[in-house]
Formats: sequence, structure tokens, C-alpha cells
Amino acid sequence: MAWPFDYERSMASEDERPRSPADAPTPIPDAPRAASPARARSTALTEGPIARTLLFFSLPILASNVLQSINASINTVWIGRLLGERALSAGANANSLLFFLLGGVFGLGLAATVLVGQSLGGRNLDEAKRTIGTCITFFGAVSLVLAIFGIAFAEHVLAAMRTPPDSLPLASAYLRVTFIALPGMYLFTFAMMALRGAGDAKTPFYFLLLSAVVDVSLNPLLIRGIGPIPALGITGSALATAIAQWTSLAALVVYLYLSKHFLRLARGEGHYLKIDRVILRALILKGVPMGLQVVVMSASMIFMISLVNHFGSRTTAAYGACFQLWNYIQMPAFAVGSAVSSMAAQNVGAKRWDRVAKVARAGVIYNVLLTGSLVLLVTLVNRPAFGIFLGTIPRRSTSRATSTTWCRGRSCSSASRSFSRASCEPRER
Repeated sequence: MAWPFDYERSMASEDERPRSPADAPTPIPDAPRAASPARARSTALTEGPIARTLLFFSLPILASNVLQSINASINTVWIGRLLGERALSAGANANSLLFFLLGGVFGLGLAATVLVGQSLGGRNLDEAKRTIGTCITFFGAVSLVLAIFGIAFAEHVLAAMRTPPDSLPLASAYLRVTFIALPGMYLFTFAMMALRGAGDAKTPFYFLLLSAVVDVSLNPLLIRGIGPIPALGITGSALATAIAQWTSLAALVVYLYLSKHFLRLARGEGHYLKIDRVILRALILKGVPMGLQVVVMSASMIFMISLVNHFGSRTTAAYGACFQLWNYIQMPAFAVGSAVSSMAAQNVGAKRWDRVAKVARAGVIYNVLLTGSLVLLVTLVNRPAFGIFLGTIPRRSTSRATSTTWCRGRSCSSASRSFSRASCEPRER
């Protein structure tokens, strides 16, 4: 029986190369003798119809993005309805900074997806595990440094963003607790992207679902308090997110070891955690260009909300509601772009250059169709959608002008995202 991802069999059927021990760059250790959930959920992205494979691989990623946005929106509704506009303004400022920090690691996560996908596309499990170990150490160290810095200087950063004075104490308390969850967020994000690089988009969705259920369930309980649980206000919302992130990360790690996933670091493989300078250099050189767009967008959001803060907490609360709608519009672009990265990387590793170009074209077409549909939908229902977060329906001119401006920006940038993700894939050395 082949190893869980079954790359030897899939690649042999693809290019009719003979199967022999010499085919694999390194022996594949601990190959289970029976089918496993990890194998069932993995997909060789180097074979089959490109458009159909890309679509079905994108759907779980899109569902994961929808789930994350719904989770954030429900938390925003809890904060706005239970604590009022000052708390909603505080959450908007803190989340803008958090989005910037997550955006910074997003490109590195995409680079990890590419490196893992290329290694598995070339049937090199040893290189894939060295990539996994290097990324675990690197992401863990970076997130820990950022968490310590954020806890210490949260209030100073928010003050520099000109957070409204009546919201500053709330935003500071919210952000400090959120920084406790940052290492879990970074490592969870990396684990999801590594699995997607291996062709498994379903497992990350299931554990994101666990995170969302825990987060949404704990939010009202910790904000308002119940029984022996004291009312923590906006700090309770951040604490719920921290608990959900660490719980899902722990559950995912347990699952990977219980299912004997082929990417897990088994006993005696601790040496993979030592940073490989060549892999780290490739991770940074590939990750920085791919994440630069997200970083620039995140920085522009911080600059924008700093300007909006001049108009008081009510206007900032409205801007935060608009930000939630914007999250939904960008979801197809991120989902299809992530799927294109994984699929292109595996085909690069397998040296299937003809398929890489076709993957890029299919990604652009899907992005135009999906993002265009969402732009139309949000334009039609913008006023009721704003009312969900604010409790009152804003004036037609305000809601339409705000949502239309954001929608146009998304429709212009989404089509380029899939093409850029595929075109950033490294060529043969």
C-alpha cells in the first residue's frame, strides 16, 4: 500500500514512469498499511481536469473563509449589541491592527504552501518535513516576539492610531488579550496552509468549524457573564477568541498524530525543527512578494481608520460594519488564489508546466465570476446588511456610497490575485 497521499501511484499513472525505490528522492517512513482519513482527504493536484479539480479544491477553502467571516461578524454583532458603539469602535481599531499582523504572515504561509506542494509534487517527503519543521520554529518564534511586544505596547500603538479617547481603554484591553492568541493564530494558519499545500482542503475546514463554534458560543457568556463566570465585557470577547484558537490548534495536532498523517513529525524526527537556512531564505524571498499586497492593504486600513477616528466612535463603528461586509467580498479572491497556489506548486514540483498556465487562467475566470456576483449582491442589500451590525439602518446615501466604493476596489483587484499567485510560483532552478 502506498503512503497516505499516494503520490507514487498518482504520479506513475500521470506520466507512466515505472515505480521503483529509486523513483523517490528519500524513503517514505512509517507508511501505514491501511487507508486513513488523511489519505482520503488528500488530493493529488497534478492529475485530472484542471477546471473541475480547481473548483472542488477551492470550495472547502471558500467555505473556510466564509466560516471565518461569519465568526468575526457574529462576534462584532455581540460586541455592538451587548456593549454599544464605544466597544464596537474599540473592536474595529484593534481588529485593523490584528489584520495587519495576520496579513504579514499570510504571504509567508502562502510560501509554505508552495514549498510543501513542490516537495510533494516531486515526491520528496524529506524536504516537505524539513519545510514543516523550519516553519514551525520560525512562525512560533516570530509570533511569540510579536505577542510580547503587543501586550507591552498595545495602548501606545492604539493611541498612535488616534483611537477615540472613549474607546481607547476598551481597545487596549481587547488587543492585549488578543495578543495572547497570536501564537496560536500563526501556528494554526501555517498548519492549515501546509495541509492545503498537500492537497487537503477539508481538514482545515473542520477545525475552523470547531474554532468558530467555540468562539461564537463563549462570546456572549464571557461578555455578559453567567453563573460563576464574571462579566468581562469586551475583554471576554477577546478571551473567547484566544480559547477557541488554542483549542482548535491543540485538537488539530492531536488529530494529525492519531491519524498518523504523513506530514507529522514522528518520534525521532525532532531534528526537522532545526531551521534550515536554505528553506528559510526561500520562505522569506517567496513569501514577502506574495504577502506584500496583503500587507499594503492592511497598512492602508490602519491609515484609513486613523482618519475615520477623527469623526468619533459612531463613525468608526459604521466603518467597522463596512469592514465586515468587505470581508465577504474578498473571500472568493483569497480562496481561489490559495487553491491556485497549492495546485500550481504541486504541478511545478512535478514539472507539469503546461498545467500551471491552465491553472492560472481557470483561477482568473473563477475569481471574476464569484467576486462579481458578490459585488452585485452587496450593492443590492447594503442598507439592511449595515443594520445588522449597527442596530439601525443608515441613510441610503451613506450606506450606498460606502459599500459601492469598497466593492469597486474588490472587483478590480480580485481578478489579478489568482494570476499573480500562479505567476509567483518559482521556476526550475
